[in-house]
This record gives sequence, structure tokens and C-alpha cells, in this order.
Amino acid sequence: MAELNTGDSGGGKGGKVRSKKQNSKVDLTAMVDLAFLLITFFMLTTSLSKPQSMSLGLPDKDPKKEQKDIKVDEHRTMTVLLGDKDKMFYYMGLVNNPMTPKLIAYGKDGIRKELLKRKKEVLAYSTAKGKPDQGMIVIIKPTKKSTYKNVVDILDEMAISSIPTYTIVNDFLPEEQKLLEGK
Repeated sequence: MAELNTGDSGGGKGGKVRSKKQNSKVDLTAMVDLAFLLITFFMLTTSLSKPQSMSLGLPDKDPKKEQKDIKVDEHRTMTVLLGDKDKMFYYMGLVNNPMTPKLIAYGKDGIRKELLKRKKEVLAYSTAKGKPDQGMIVIIKPTKKSTYKNVVDILDEMAISSIPTYTIVNDFLPEEQKLLEGK
């Protein structure tokens, strides 16, 4: 038991007889227990909370190796353009074929709904062609004026919608550039 003893009182060579005062004792057991509980709690909570991050795999760029372009069916690709002021455009396939780019919002009623709809269409198209293992490919093109939050939001939408293949690129076609500048 931990205790705090104060010095003894009374005594000395005085003439009067005084009653002896007992030493006052403070029991510190509860305070020591509480201190160890708090130390243990903070040690466990700081070591258990780890930062959350999304894995992002990028291909190696070897300047010595010549890279070949891979031809992909345009019915499988969706391009998402991230503009300034939280604007986002998307289109399937090529920029003017089969559909023109459309302005869409972030969130479950915007891009997520469209991703899930197009994902089903691509699966049906691939199954009809006899290649059911081919999924949708999303090309994300952030502009210099788009914010970091926009990129993180669209990456979250890719994870929520379970899009198997997506990439981030920064080269824009002239039509895409005109679209972003015009609207």
C-alpha cells in the first residue's frame, strides 16, 4: 500500500504536556492505479489507430523499354474529366462517339449511380461478345484546376462501385480541352 507520511508533530523539550497528534496518512493506492490505467489506455489507443490509406498501384516506367499501346474496346471505357469548381464530365467510348460528354455531380445520386449502371451494361456487352471476364475501364483525367479533394472523391467512388480497372492520366484531347474551357 502506498502512503504519504508527514513528519511527526509535538515532542521537544517544552514544559507543558501536550497530547500527541497522530501522523496523518494519505492513501495513494487509488491514484497510482488510476495513473497506470490511463497510461495503459493511451498506449493501446495510440498504437492501435493506424492511418487509413487506399492502395494505388502504378506501372513502372522504364525508359529503356519501348511500351506498346494496348487496344481496348471503346464500349468498355469510361472517361471522367475533373474540372475546376467541383465540375465533372464523363463519356463512354470516344469523345464524340457514341455519346457526347455530360456534366455530372459527385456522390451516390451522381457519378456512383452512373458507374454502377455502365458497369452492368459493360458486363452484358462483354458476355454477349463471349468475354465475360472483361470489366469496365475508367480513365480519370484531373485538370490543373481540379482540387485534391476531387481526385480523392473519384477514387473513393471507384472503390465503392468496385471498378476493377481505373487509371489517372493528365493528357487531354483537344475536344476535351474545349469542353472544359467552354463550360
